[in-house]
Amino acid sequence: MTFEALTDKIKTLAAAKGGVGSSIKFATDAGNVFLSANGAVSNEDAAADCTIKVSQDDLEGLMSGDLNPMTAFMFGKIKIDGDMGVAMKLKDLF
Repeated sequence: MTFEALTDKIKTLAAAKGGVGSSIKFATDAGNVFLSANGAVSNEDAAADCTIKVSQDDLEGLMSGDLNPMTAFMFGKIKIDGDMGVAMKLKDLF
């Protein structure tokens, strides 16, 4: 999946759910995906309540359900900066 397709998929999911009420930034090796509190998605590098550092491939795995978030965290595949409670809201989005 291209980075643009990944961004579009997150836009679709956020539009269907209306966001998660907090801002989240996915910092990937291909670029940033910023999800604002109201559900708007962009590729800007803005400050967020929670920043999740993850490779693009692992983010795709998390979104598809092929990669367990807890396992990914335990093995260092994802790193979370900021509010851990916000990161936990992602299960509602994905």
